Amino acid sequence: MDALARFGVDEPLVAKALGEILGHEVDDADLYFEHVTSEGLALEEGQVKKAARSVHQGVGVRAVAGDRTGYAHSDAIDGPRLVDAARAARAISRDRSGGQVVALGSHAASHDLYPVARQAVDEGLEDKLALLEAMDARARAHDPRIEQVFANVACELRHVAVVRADGRVVFDERPLVRLNISCIAVEGQNRQVGSAGGGGRFDFETLAREDEWASLVDEAARRAVLNLSAVDSPAGEMDVVLGPGWPGILLHEAIGHGLEGDFNRKGTSAFSGLLGKQVASPLVTVVDDGTLPGRRGSLNVDDEGNPTRRTVLIEDGILRGYMQDRLNARLMGMEVTGNGRRESYASVPMPRMTNTFMLAGEDDPEDIIRSVKRGIYAVAFGGGQVDITSGKFVFSGSEAWLIEDGRVTVPVKGATFIGNGPDVLTRVSAVGHDLQLDRGVGTCGKDGQSVPVGVGMPTIRIDRLTVGGVST
Repeated sequence: MDALARFGVDEPLVAKALGEILGHEVDDADLYFEHVTSEGLALEEGQVKKAARSVHQGVGVRAVAGDRTGYAHSDAIDGPRLVDAARAARAISRDRSGGQVVALGSHAASHDLYPVARQAVDEGLEDKLALLEAMDARARAHDPRIEQVFANVACELRHVAVVRADGRVVFDERPLVRLNISCIAVEGQNRQVGSAGGGGRFDFETLAREDEWASLVDEAARRAVLNLSAVDSPAGEMDVVLGPGWPGILLHEAIGHGLEGDFNRKGTSAFSGLLGKQVASPLVTVVDDGTLPGRRGSLNVDDEGNPTRRTVLIEDGILRGYMQDRLNARLMGMEVTGNGRRESYASVPMPRMTNTFMLAGEDDPEDIIRSVKRGIYAVAFGGGQVDITSGKFVFSGSEAWLIEDGRVTVPVKGATFIGNGPDVLTRVSAVGHDLQLDRGVGTCGKDGQSVPVGVGMPTIRIDRLTVGGVST
């Protein structure tokens, strides 16, 4: 297996390390090799403020016995360290016999979701700098009130090899690019920020197409200028319309984590024990799909070497499934769904989302807005918090509008959206036919680990959601 040579190991050494782990009381094991090249360039006020390139690699070794996990990792990959890591991970088992002989076999991923002819990390810095300078110039030309512009581009190429307990070795080469811009608009003492970003698992040429980056610049500049005229958000319980695309982050945080296998196995999720039960409006169908080509949250295989797939979580309001890695699927007697993910070789895999979104309905988005007498139209969200056990959440709106007599009227600032994820799902009274996915900027945190994800939704109406604001 020539691909193992990238990590400085060969098949006999890897087979020996895996054999050191396996014993009667070890239910599962794997070795996760990783080599990452990353590059970032940031422009602030027309000047390069940061230019960085890094290369790192390492290996993580895992042994699982029952619901217990032994894990060891090293950023130095050689024979003694690899075997020592295997023995340390295997210490979790009750039987210390070990020493099994393992035959390795290479297995290709079942799909190729991100074919790239030339990797973004191989493109010249001058091309990336030219892109950021063009973004800066376009933003400033948008409106004279745009006084500050911050833009950055980040590229990554991650090679992984997963060696499984059955001897299968799965390789994947994962590109990732991301572009971000923030604009500050000033009018007197009023300063407002507008931001936008995009990216995915594709090449730099795709990211650098003018129709791609120009729309991001226009969105950030428009939002900064728009917020200068925003009025204080009303507060109270009211009908809320969520726009398509990025507002799906509320879905991701408020219910997505609650549908991950580990929380449900431990009984700490608001959705524990509710499979087959009505948990949402019949209009709501939610899926997690790691097989969408080029998407930020997609993977050919997850970080345990399992093929990713499309998993229906909620169908017509009925809870149909959870997202599973190998450990939790085994303990719960369920299928692996290809959702075993980890931040790096130094991290233990766990069930995580890929691209999670609500499917489109049949309502016209304009009719949904017209149906609201007085409420809020939320176009984009900023930060938020959620309690997995209770499902309670708080999100801030980065762009929101007042709805009056069925019409979107004035932008509002300071709007926060407060509710309970499972309860909110039952309050969805209309679902638009305009499903959109986000532009490719999502990053999900869990137990100190961050991984790239995608979100999305169509326009939806939520009845009687609590809105925090200034006026009443």
